Amino acid sequence: MSIPKFLISLGVLIAPVFPTFADTEESPPNVLFISIDDLNDWIEPLGGHPQADTPNFNRLASQAVNFTRAYCPSPGCNPSRTAVMTGLHPATTGMYSNYQDWRKAIPDAVTMGDYFRKNGYFSAGAGKIFHYTQIDEKGWEDYYPSMEKPMPDFHYPKPGKTVNMPPFKGMYGDFDWAPIALSDEETGDGKCVDWISKQLARDHEKPFFLACGIYRPHLPWYVPQEYFDRFPLESIQLPVVLQDDLADLGERAHDVASRGGGYHAHVIKAGEWKKAVQGYLASIAFADAMLGRLLDALEASPHADNTIVVAWSDHGWQLGEKNHWRKFALWDNVARSVLMIKGPKGCASGVNCDRVTSLMDIYPTLIDLCGLPWRPELDGRSLGPLLKSPEAVWDYPAITSYDITEFSVRTEKWRYIRYLDDSEELYDHETDPKEWNNLAGDAKYAEVKAQMVAHLPKKPAPLNPQTLIELQAHHVPPYLSKEDYERRKKASE
Repeated sequence: MSIPKFLISLGVLIAPVFPTFADTEESPPNVLFISIDDLNDWIEPLGGHPQADTPNFNRLASQAVNFTRAYCPSPGCNPSRTAVMTGLHPATTGMYSNYQDWRKAIPDAVTMGDYFRKNGYFSAGAGKIFHYTQIDEKGWEDYYPSMEKPMPDFHYPKPGKTVNMPPFKGMYGDFDWAPIALSDEETGDGKCVDWISKQLARDHEKPFFLACGIYRPHLPWYVPQEYFDRFPLESIQLPVVLQDDLADLGERAHDVASRGGGYHAHVIKAGEWKKAVQGYLASIAFADAMLGRLLDALEASPHADNTIVVAWSDHGWQLGEKNHWRKFALWDNVARSVLMIKGPKGCASGVNCDRVTSLMDIYPTLIDLCGLPWRPELDGRSLGPLLKSPEAVWDYPAITSYDITEFSVRTEKWRYIRYLDDSEELYDHETDPKEWNNLAGDAKYAEVKAQMVAHLPKKPAPLNPQTLIELQAHHVPPYLSKEDYERRKKASE
């Protein structure tokens, strides 16, 4: 068996545990694959915010295994989605950042949609599965709105202008929140959900792999008024934060927290923190409604009893914790993702699995559940044993990379972070789940730190300069200066 070089320290990959359906009289299961963009742990099944209103995530959790400690391969949309869809970790491919073209980074990678298609499945999708226009042409027989335009147009209340958040230097143009005068059906997400729902409703000659990308709660948080109405501004509860939380962190962590000119300071100065939290909660509630429509469509379809459902978010998000906003960091509530899997016969349902898992495990798990030929070169492992027994022993850390040469390691007890400048963080999650007390400088934790360091990728792949998207204002995130970009590129060589 070929084991990816960066996973050698983690032990042998877990082999398939489910039957090959070609060897039985049963039909291969279908797959409904639901991606939610920028969704953190605030949903009710994960308990990250006491005011979250997510009845459909609750509904799916009651039918599935809810992986409560699932972590992303990267806290950026492009590298995370690329890793999930190809089964290859950024440390294996060198596909680290939003400013790369994944097709140039790994042109020979067989994506999930392509692998299912090659193994007899009808493969189709809608919305954001890969990063915006970087669609996988080989992976789909049909796509909505089209192969050339994988995402529908989105409604902006004031095109070119923000509604609530005053612009500031270094700010993304979409850092804003406001209700919009549209019905659910008129939104871009609503249109994608409707298209996938029609695919679910019809008869299929082959098993299907249907992927639906739900864009909210990605910024800007523009959703119909009714979702804002659920969260009256005067009752909004802000995230619990620690004053001077950055005091025991290094210079690089301060850089991460203050990117874009310091989002948190600008939000506080503008008096928009409660409105922002309201906008995010409203967008989560909207995404939950989109999930509910997909579940309704599946239950009303002829495929309800033979369809695996996977719901996942590409990474988490922060709204002021550690004075940080957005993704693009290695702290726990950025790296933590949503992952629920409703499996076929033989899988548990309506239970939590608290083992540390990775989104890298989705691809091999679906191969296993659907009985497709095994691919030992993938960087994840099948979650089949945990789907059957969620409390089974599972001692595999989750590795998250942030751009080039920066990594975190998560085990059930510990999180370790190493930055570009070799500064470190170590947190004990049994006593410090909010990561307020950095133990990396305490000598009595030297052995623990050494154990965590041993899990870091030994020879992470360098960034291939030919994959870089042209350095233009609309392509390069404002948190990444040209100087930092060049420093990272040099560090990877």
